[in-house]
Amino acid sequence: MTRSQVGESKGRLEDANAAPQRIDVSESEVETARAGTVAAEAAVHEAELELSYAKIYAPEDGFVTRKSVEEGQLVQIGAPLMAISQSDDIWVVANFKETQLELMQPGQKVTVKIDAYPSESFTGHVESVQAGTGSRFSVLPAENATGNFVKVVQRVPVKIVLDESADKIKKLVPGMSAEPSVKVR
Repeated sequence: MTRSQVGESKGRLEDANAAPQRIDVSESEVETARAGTVAAEAAVHEAELELSYAKIYAPEDGFVTRKSVEEGQLVQIGAPLMAISQSDDIWVVANFKETQLELMQPGQKVTVKIDAYPSESFTGHVESVQAGTGSRFSVLPAENATGNFVKVVQRVPVKIVLDESADKIKKLVPGMSAEPSVKVR
């Protein structure tokens, strides 16, 4: 019996001496598991980032017009996909003759008639007068090379902001013909 007890005690001693190696192995398994967790978190973050690239956000509210993309189509960075129309910030650009601007200044009241709604009138105010004629800022300015010295009255863009309720303004769309009347006195 004593020999078996001695053998058992030797076995326990060897087991106790091997405990530091088992601890080292367990610690390395813990580090491996931590590294796996960090890698999985990085993969989740990368997947979320890739998903965010698949979503397109408009710079403002409005209606989609001139859509040139279909679902599933691959697009290049910076390619125009659609136009957005009908924001809450509606204004009219009126090209007044330079001879009509003498008394016109920002803040003056304006009445605007829209051809599409002849029975209604819209009110607004002059926000700004452009610091140059429309022909100076056009892509292809007109060059009169006829040889005569005929004075041509230039047009100056004037920005008119509408002061109407959002419900009334929603009827208007870009490109409609308007006839503004500015109250200068």
